[in-house]
Amino acid sequence: MFHWIYELAGGEPGFLRIFNYVTFRALMAGLTSMVFCFLFGRSIINFLHALKFKESVRSDGPKSHESKSGTPTMGGLMIIFSLLISVLLWGNLKNQNVILLCVFSFLFSVLGFVDDYQKSVLKIKGGMRSRVKFLFSIVISLGFCFLFFYKTGTVADVDKGVIFSITDLFIPFLKGPLLNLGLFAIPFSILVIIGSSHSVNLTDGLDGLATGTVIVPTATLGIIAYVSGTPVAANYLNIPYLPGAHEYAVFLSALTGALIGFLWYNAHPAEVFMGDTGSLFLGATLGMVAILLKKEILLVILGGIFVSETLSVILQVGSFKLTRKRIFKMAPLHHHFELSGLKESKIVIRFWIIAIILAIISLSTLKIQ
Repeated sequence: MFHWIYELAGGEPGFLRIFNYVTFRALMAGLTSMVFCFLFGRSIINFLHALKFKESVRSDGPKSHESKSGTPTMGGLMIIFSLLISVLLWGNLKNQNVILLCVFSFLFSVLGFVDDYQKSVLKIKGGMRSRVKFLFSIVISLGFCFLFFYKTGTVADVDKGVIFSITDLFIPFLKGPLLNLGLFAIPFSILVIIGSSHSVNLTDGLDGLATGTVIVPTATLGIIAYVSGTPVAANYLNIPYLPGAHEYAVFLSALTGALIGFLWYNAHPAEVFMGDTGSLFLGATLGMVAILLKKEILLVILGGIFVSETLSVILQVGSFKLTRKRIFKMAPLHHHFELSGLKESKIVIRFWIIAIILAIISLSTLKIQ
C-alpha cells in the first residue's frame, strides 16, 4: 500500500520517496508483522482456547509431552495473517510473484487448518486422510508451478546479455546452470514444495523447534532474494540476475518478523502450537521461494535440519519393515535425542545453532563458485 501511495504521488523527491526503497520496506514489513503478533498474540491464543482448538498429544510420544495436551493449536493463523497484513502494507503488489507467494502460502495454510480442525475439534484420529492431504498438496503445488513457469517467471542476466531459461537448474558451488529441466521442471518443483512442506511438518514436535529453524532459512533467503534482484550485487557475486526478486525480500522479512513474534508465545513452555496450519504453509513457502530464486538444490543445505528429520523417519520405517529393528529410539530425530536424556530446550537451541551454521554455508555458495 505504501509503495502504491509513493507511485500515486508521482514518485517525486520528498519524504514519500523512502517507500520506494526495498531495504526500508523490508525492515518495516518485518517490524510490522512482529508487532502484530506481540499486540494480538494473547487475544488470538484466548480465541483459540475459547473455540477449543487444542492439541491432542500422540499416545506413542514421549511421556514428558503429556503435560502439553490441551495447549491451543492452529497458531499458524497468527503467522499467516500477520504476514499477509504486513505484505499488503509494505509490499509492491505489482510484482506478480509476490502475489503468487501470498495466495499459495494462504492456500497451504487453509489445507493445514482443515487438517487441524478435524484433529482438534472433530476429534478424527490422525485428522485428514494422508492420501487426501497429499492430493490437495499436489494440486496447490501444481497451480503455483504452472502460473510461475508459464505466466510470471523471468530469469535474466542483463549485464552479460545472457538470458537464462526459467527451467534451468543451478547447483551450489558451481558456476552457471547445470542443466535445463525442460518439461521436468514442473514435477521437480512440485516435489520440492511437497518435500519441504512435509519436512517442516515433521520437525514441528518440540516447543519453538520448527519456528526457530524456519526463521533462519527464511531470513537467509531474504538476503539471497535481495542480491539476486539487484543487478550490481548479482553481477558482483556472479549469480543470475532475477528481475523483481528483491521484492521477495519484503515478503520474507515479513515472514521472519511474524515467526519471531510467534516464537514469543511458542518458546518453551509453549503457550500455543502452530499446528499443520503453520507448518505446512511454512515448509511450502520455503520451497516456493527456492523455486523463484532458482535455489532448489541449495534448499537441501539451507534446510538441512528438515532433511535430517525426514531422513530419520524414512530410515526408521524402512529399517523396521525390513529387519523389525529400529535405528532410533523414536523418529523424527528430535524425539530420539529427547529419549536419550537431553532436555527439550537444549535440543531446540542446538538445532537452532546448526541451522545458523547451515545458513552461513549456504550464503558462502553465492561467492564460492
